Amino acid sequence: MNDEYLGKTFKSGNSVALRLPKGLGIPEGTEVRMVMEAPMSFRVQPAVAPKRKIDVSGFAGKMPGFKAAPREDFEERPSAIARRKALLGN
Repeated sequence: MNDEYLGKTFKSGNSVALRLPKGLGIPEGTEVRMVMEAPMSFRVQPAVAPKRKIDVSGFAGKMPGFKAAPREDFEERPSAIARRKALLGN
């Protein structure tokens, strides 16, 4: 295993970017946290992201023949209620 890689920064939008070589074994799409330890010295570690919840209220009714089961065990967000009413024309 090679412990040293050479890279070059480049501009990406308003950021400076650095490609991570495939040889480091970091899977594509991995969210990382970068911690500056000293000037030009960084520690990169996986970011622990909370599980994401998906609001299906905007597209659940678009499948022909599909009827969602009523959910009475939670209160909907006011924004979800307003959006559903706007989509249904109520």
